[in-house]
Amino acid sequence: MESIVTQKINQIRDKEQRKALNNWAKQGFVGSVIAGTGFGKSRVGVLAVNHVIKDKGKALILVPTVQLQEQFKDEFAKWGFEDCLDRVDILCYQTAYKLIGESYNIVVCDEVHLGLSPEYRKFFKYNMYDNLLCMTATPPEEEEYKEILYKIAPIAYSITLDKCVKLGIVSPYQIECIPVKLTLVEQINYKQINNKFVQWKYQLGQFNAFDNAKLIMSNKNALPQEKQAAIQFYKSIRDRKKIVDFAANKITMFKEIFKQNKDKKILVFSGANDFTDKLCASITPYAVSYHSKKTKKQKEAALESFKDDTINVLCSTKALNQGFDVPNANMGIICGITSKSLSMIQRIGRLIRFQEDKIGKIVILYVKDSQEEKWLKNAVRNLSNIVWKK
Repeated sequence: MESIVTQKINQIRDKEQRKALNNWAKQGFVGSVIAGTGFGKSRVGVLAVNHVIKDKGKALILVPTVQLQEQFKDEFAKWGFEDCLDRVDILCYQTAYKLIGESYNIVVCDEVHLGLSPEYRKFFKYNMYDNLLCMTATPPEEEEYKEILYKIAPIAYSITLDKCVKLGIVSPYQIECIPVKLTLVEQINYKQINNKFVQWKYQLGQFNAFDNAKLIMSNKNALPQEKQAAIQFYKSIRDRKKIVDFAANKITMFKEIFKQNKDKKILVFSGANDFTDKLCASITPYAVSYHSKKTKKQKEAALESFKDDTINVLCSTKALNQGFDVPNANMGIICGITSKSLSMIQRIGRLIRFQEDKIGKIVILYVKDSQEEKWLKNAVRNLSNIVWKK
């Protein structure tokens, strides 16, 4: 039986969800809901579908992963709308973009930022619907993606992660950012690669190198030397990131943090699958890894062993970033960083779904005085409750 506190929080969440739906309806049933993880966007999608199709009609729900397909089916059952399912198609973006002219009374796009890539956005180009609901944790950071989203589905409702915390919809969180140093060999390699990055950046244009490189790579008539500069520019970025992603001292610090928190259920995120496996191996037999190189059977077994407390550390790369409810996790360690605030919010969201008397603790390991430190500062710029350790 739910406590009075939980009941009150659920009432607040329900009120905000219905506010999002009302705003969407006032906007002509076309719009975007921007809400942090834990808000309950999937329920908003289910309620929208039920409102539009009711006893007749057909709905389409677009998601980025097969796992989310199954979770959306569960959401319909959870909220008492299981009867709708025989009139709801739940498809992944990687197949749905091929649809042309299919008839639906409503389309719900979950994690819509992933459906705006040049290939998948063909769906929106060839299919126009009177009822369209797009959902994501934060607006896309790429101006091109943002422009497309606001054109097809202007914002109807938006709430930040910190506002969700203030309302009590999700648990409060604490973030500790802990710096690590590169080894001497890593420092030498990083400096050499960074020098190459600077060299190619200046050749492409100091202030617009990224835009120029992108244009060159998409231009079939680009000169060979321009193509080479763009290729080497991107290579230097990848090589530089690989050094910080695989920094040896991250493993050392990770093991120390784990030693101090053996009693906790910990989610770990890294920047590369191979490094995820290294982190996992460093604390065998307490951890299991979960990423795109694992088979479906291996991933299911990993989740099950974490849920039933066979192991208490689940190491992932990107596979758990979005759409997953991981029960009982009360701590997160992030060992791989991008500059995207969306990825950071999704990872933090794995830890702060509402539970009474719970505070989500997140530790972020980053390489000091590297590009990774700049990425981290950008990724957490809109978050609070952050402590920067020395």
